[in-house]
Amino acid sequence: MAGQFGGTPIYILREGSRRTAGRDAQRSNIMAAKAVSGAVRTTLGPKGMDKMLVDTLGDVVITNDGVTILKEMDIEHPAAKMMVEIAKTQDQEVGDGTTTAVVLAGELLKQAEGLLEEEIHPTVIAAGYRAAAEKSMEILKGLAVIASAEDEDLLRKIAVTAMTGKGSQSARDELAVMAVEAVRSVVDEDGTVDTDNITVEKKVGGGITDSVLVRGVVIDKERLQPSMPKSVTDARIALINAAVEIEKTEIDAKIQITSPNQLQAFLDQEETTLKGMVDNIVASGANVLFVQKGIDDLAQHFLARAGIYTVRRVKKSDMEKLARATGGKVITSIHDIDKDDLGRAGLVEERKVSDEKMTFVEGCENPKSVSIILRGGTEHVVDELDRAMEDALRVVGVALEDKLLVPGGGAPEVDLALRLRAFASTVGGREQLAIESFADAMEIIPKTLAENAGLDQIDSLMALRSAHETGMKNSGLNMETGEPVDMLKQGVLEPIRVKTQAINSATEAAVMILRIDDVIASKSGPGGMGEMPGGMGGMGGEDFE
Repeated sequence: MAGQFGGTPIYILREGSRRTAGRDAQRSNIMAAKAVSGAVRTTLGPKGMDKMLVDTLGDVVITNDGVTILKEMDIEHPAAKMMVEIAKTQDQEVGDGTTTAVVLAGELLKQAEGLLEEEIHPTVIAAGYRAAAEKSMEILKGLAVIASAEDEDLLRKIAVTAMTGKGSQSARDELAVMAVEAVRSVVDEDGTVDTDNITVEKKVGGGITDSVLVRGVVIDKERLQPSMPKSVTDARIALINAAVEIEKTEIDAKIQITSPNQLQAFLDQEETTLKGMVDNIVASGANVLFVQKGIDDLAQHFLARAGIYTVRRVKKSDMEKLARATGGKVITSIHDIDKDDLGRAGLVEERKVSDEKMTFVEGCENPKSVSIILRGGTEHVVDELDRAMEDALRVVGVALEDKLLVPGGGAPEVDLALRLRAFASTVGGREQLAIESFADAMEIIPKTLAENAGLDQIDSLMALRSAHETGMKNSGLNMETGEPVDMLKQGVLEPIRVKTQAINSATEAAVMILRIDDVIASKSGPGGMGEMPGGMGGMGGEDFE
């Protein structure tokens, strides 16, 4: 990048830096974003295909989950990376609709490309897109139906919709029932749902239908010693965040022993202290012990003799889940243990699941933390099952929080397109063209659904448009026949947040990419983006020659 000053060129970028400006920069960015969108587009919907991703180590991931595909892809182009961020945001906020968000962003940019060719300024397109997105939120609220937390059937349909097209297709009804029961168990008093309180364990072996919901917590650890009881009914559980061992002094200490009697007395004192700790636990009435830290060998012996089922080095997150499930308290001192701090469970048992021993804490009265064990024939099946279950848990949680649902199957997108075109004519000016382009972009979802199902996308879209024009606002695409059907009656439902988040993040990303008219890529290495002298960031200071 150089300018002329009195016939002398002035270099302000380090040699090797690249700069793309104006329409070239926009064209390059739009092309990259469209390429990312195209990569995941074939995975959309119940008939979507899967992708096989192989990393540098040869590890294989087979999935049709949009965000997983984009995370696994080694993407370099900066505009393409922005598309990945859309998927990540959608995944964090809602858990489902990641492919929808990316496909929408790609189509918004494709439509904008046509407007740029007609010499419409990117700022005008951005203003039109933002106005259309705002209007879309209003239209979606009009389409929404209220979901009751008590309506188990409705929640199950949401879970089934989220899992349709994933690897769990064959057992989705049973898995949906599990997902709904799990989410309803962990709802907090204020109505919020934290799906982190649902432990999902993946175990290879058996079939998908062998998956189970445990009304309690499953810990991926076995009992400490074989001499301890293998199962405990009517469990009274102590949860201790402290070591059951003699604490070492904080500073180096030296103990001088001059006779065998003194050594024996020292060892006896250590034994008495450890026995005192175990006696405290026994006195509280506990018959099961979960310890976050270590347990001395001698203490293990005393615990086994007392018949206490013991697990050590339990993760902090698992301790919190145990407390929520059993109603116990995590205590930090063994000396303060009290029977009121103990948690309760119907059964604590060590079981072997797929060659691994695990501790099951179940039969809890009102568990605010539950576990799901997913089974499948191969590791790839179990991994995809886990992704499907994660989506189902998140959308059911979001539905319980927002209590608003919209029909699926492309119905909201076709209705949005219809109403946005009507809205565009009231706006007028050049922004009207941008709003109409936004409306056209919305139709990429039903078109893609039809295409992935092997249907004629034009015929299917025309049929849907016709149904919506006659007031059938819940009409979506029947994937088998290509005919418009009422999605509410079919039970194809999604939380409203899936759509609002997808539209908002797609719009924001498209607008951001459109507003870039200059791409300056610094030379890597010393003096590049990472190590610029003089604090000049990526510009490399002024290099006069």
